[in-house]
Amino acid sequence: MKQHKEIIELIERYTRNDGTYPSNVPSLFFSRYSDVTEPRYGIQNPSLCIVVQGEKQVLLAEERFTYGPANYFVSSVDLPITGQVTHATMEKPYLSLKLEFTPSDVLEILQETSLNAKPKRDLNRAMFVSNLNLTLMDSVTRLVRLVDSPNDIPILAPLITKEILYRVLIDQHGDALKQIALKGSYTSRVKEAIAFIMDNFKRTFRMEELAEIANMSVSSLHRNFKEVTAMSPLQFQKQLRLQEARRLLLTESTDATDAAFQVGYESPSQFSREYARMFGLPPIQDIKKMKESYDDTLKA
Repeated sequence: MKQHKEIIELIERYTRNDGTYPSNVPSLFFSRYSDVTEPRYGIQNPSLCIVVQGEKQVLLAEERFTYGPANYFVSSVDLPITGQVTHATMEKPYLSLKLEFTPSDVLEILQETSLNAKPKRDLNRAMFVSNLNLTLMDSVTRLVRLVDSPNDIPILAPLITKEILYRVLIDQHGDALKQIALKGSYTSRVKEAIAFIMDNFKRTFRMEELAEIANMSVSSLHRNFKEVTAMSPLQFQKQLRLQEARRLLLTESTDATDAAFQVGYESPSQFSREYARMFGLPPIQDIKKMKESYDDTLKA
């Protein structure tokens, strides 16, 4: 698509170094990486992502999503993921954009159109990759162009963002996005459970408590939560705990035992086993490797 070339030039101009950068347009971010990256762990918030050069893989539990310039990627709820840039070179760096949104943004469109009818399926995975069409890419290109026209952003950015979300809603996987805003849908109820876990992942909670928040039975919560997120509520909580523990070990003066207790583990040995299972190495070795890799990057 010719729009890719225009966006590539804009992103290259606004990202001189590797990393992710906010733009002048609210909720729009640009990323650039000049080499294949190590797997990176984090929370994928509700957003639309488009790679204009290179390729990326996202792992959700055991499910892999691969996307490049012919696709777009959407997450409709907060999800703990592993992301990795898989195609990138100094000559042709990985370049991408991310547009964040909220359920309220989606609901506003549903209320203004006939799209608020009940979807064909009341449950879908909250993450998907779809083929990028010319109409959607045209809308995205006009939004990206606004970074060079700051005076136009307050008026035009909300309108174009609404157009982009509308294009996704009427596309192949639109129901998955629609469900987060439809009151009473299984996805919206799972979203309430996700929000509770995100706020309380360090403490122990009963499944009955979580099921009550989602207005489901315990068995229904397990089934629907896994359908939306590809993992059980306890697996979701575990990923949040381990990601936070890793952050503590990297950024604060703490040891593995202290980090384990801070994120809610009662057994340091269990923490070490689960940490190694997720990140590939026990805590001490993993952090040492990451710090050495960071030092090597600074010397390069």
